Amino acid sequence: MKSILITGCSSGIGLDCARALRDAGWQVFASCRKQEDCDRLMAEGLESPRLDYTDQQSITDTVSFVLDRTGGTLDAIFNNGAYAIPGAVEDLPTDGLRAIFETNLFGYHELTRQVIPVMRHQGHGHILNCSSVLGVVALRYRGAYNATKFAMEGLSDTLRREMRGTGIHVVLIEPGPITTSIRENARPHFEKWIDWKNSARSKAYGPLRERLYQEYSKDTFELPASAVTRKVIRALNSSTPKARYRITTPTYLMEGFRRILPTRWVDAIVACI
Repeated sequence: MKSILITGCSSGIGLDCARALRDAGWQVFASCRKQEDCDRLMAEGLESPRLDYTDQQSITDTVSFVLDRTGGTLDAIFNNGAYAIPGAVEDLPTDGLRAIFETNLFGYHELTRQVIPVMRHQGHGHILNCSSVLGVVALRYRGAYNATKFAMEGLSDTLRREMRGTGIHVVLIEPGPITTSIRENARPHFEKWIDWKNSARSKAYGPLRERLYQEYSKDTFELPASAVTRKVIRALNSSTPKARYRITTPTYLMEGFRRILPTRWVDAIVACI
């Protein structure tokens, strides 16, 4: 039985992947940040250790738990947990930027470093990192999230090249708009870090706050989390996976625009989003 550790499984992409891979016969460790979410997943038959990217001990404990349950092997990890802090870069306190990097990048790095020796010893492994269309082209008022995903792209590219010949494959998953709870989950971070009322751009926050707090409505081209799961399974089942798996039309379009258009043209296009 192949084994995989997935982070951020309380809802959305992580939860859909965990259920699908379990049903496909994988031994799935569906980790969550909150114990109550872990308890909920365990009630439906999933193994769900608590893992908080900002808590190094929880990462170490989870890896130990997984290796104990598998007999010391691990075929794959899917670094998926992340959050956003909507707001203009000039309104984003540096401490807020540090905080989001702890979860969206440094935690990924720590977990990955802890499992590489296991994969190196067994001679194979898949490391999947969930990036985003916002790791391809930056959008306004998403600076914190953009920054973590661009950094992840660079770190993952480097690691992939360093792992050549080891049997360890490093893959970037690049979703565009997917049905998840990211907007709802971003609200407390927005409220904590962004003083929009005293911002020089306070009027510009109207549409952003409306999108953040309004009743959920689908974006154009939005796909369900299962669209990501299909690409994840394709990557995991490949002995020579692609470096990147793109999901949704906007991701393909933005990658094409970035490659062929002058930067000013791309700026004009994304200014309309």
